[in-house]
Amino acid sequence: MLPAERQAVGVVALLAMLRMFGLFALLPVLALYAEDLPGATPMLIGLAVGAYGLTQAGLQIPFGALSDRIGRIPVIVGGLAIFAAGSILAGMSESIYGVIAGRLLQGAGAISATLSALVADATRERVRTLAMAFFGVGIGFAFILAFIIGPVIARFWGIRSLFWVAAGLAIVGMLLLKLLPQGIERESRPQQWNLKPAFRPELLRLDLFVLLLHAVMTATFVAIPFLFVARLQMPLEDYTLVVVGALLTSLLIAIPMILRDKHQGRQRLISLAVVLMLVGQVILAFTGFSAVTVFAGLVLFLAGFCFLEAGLPARLSVLADEDIRGASLGVFASSQFFGAFVGGLIGGRFLGAGRPADVFIVCALLTAIWLAQIGLARR
Repeated sequence: MLPAERQAVGVVALLAMLRMFGLFALLPVLALYAEDLPGATPMLIGLAVGAYGLTQAGLQIPFGALSDRIGRIPVIVGGLAIFAAGSILAGMSESIYGVIAGRLLQGAGAISATLSALVADATRERVRTLAMAFFGVGIGFAFILAFIIGPVIARFWGIRSLFWVAAGLAIVGMLLLKLLPQGIERESRPQQWNLKPAFRPELLRLDLFVLLLHAVMTATFVAIPFLFVARLQMPLEDYTLVVVGALLTSLLIAIPMILRDKHQGRQRLISLAVVLMLVGQVILAFTGFSAVTVFAGLVLFLAGFCFLEAGLPARLSVLADEDIRGASLGVFASSQFFGAFVGGLIGGRFLGAGRPADVFIVCALLTAIWLAQIGLARR
């Protein structure tokens, strides 16, 4: 890549990482925080965890279309401002309903597809696949850092502080935009927004995959805190250490898979990652009476997730047509965040009886259906 391309991709990737860190850092611990809020029920706790996905899913495509009309930068600034406002609202709330409202407002800053489109604007065609892969891997790395650092912040300063961290990172993201090279946006503006090519079967399969991925992930982390704290009687401090340890261990599996994949999202490795997630869910569902077996289940699940979080966007960047890449990324991002919303509802619904294993069984079934779909597509 040219120096200007490297600078643009680096800035946009860092901005996306900061924003996703603000969302992901809450994931391992938000359910425990929400449990103590006035009016909390298992369903509302699940909604608090996954609510951001609903507004993210609904607004990715409109925001992407708006960025085609008025430019990427104004939409990104507006989205970050909305995200910061939602974080502040949730951080100041004293009830479960206020947290849900804040999470919905966080999600309304739906700029993932716009950020991806800006990367495409700033790079030449021959290096765009590499740039999009770097962007996707950066988001995956943000997930990893969030799961490591988020629980540490919650341990020392309280879970509520993570909302304020998210707001601060959004403001930092706005300042980062000043580091972008001049003139990286395309000057032409399309006269119409044609979504039809973004719904090609091979792209829809990836949209379905990312929906399932984030539904299973979000549902899992609605139930996991209760498995550790309520069933295993583990203090919050020890729980966060176990989750961080499982994530770091999972990288010993995920990183070699990512390197072998070479940013292509290869079918065989996608299948292997889904198998790892399935085995992990089965272990969590049926052997969740020991910290050792739960740790093993988490390692396998997170290894599959980390690979897919990087591999699926990379695959999309390979398959999407040049002239509808923004639309394709919008549909993909909408599917991703709608999956998070659905996962929150699944976690809250099946945790209602106080049995985390019920959530893991449902997640295992979803993952098995996913694996079967991959097998049928090969025929």
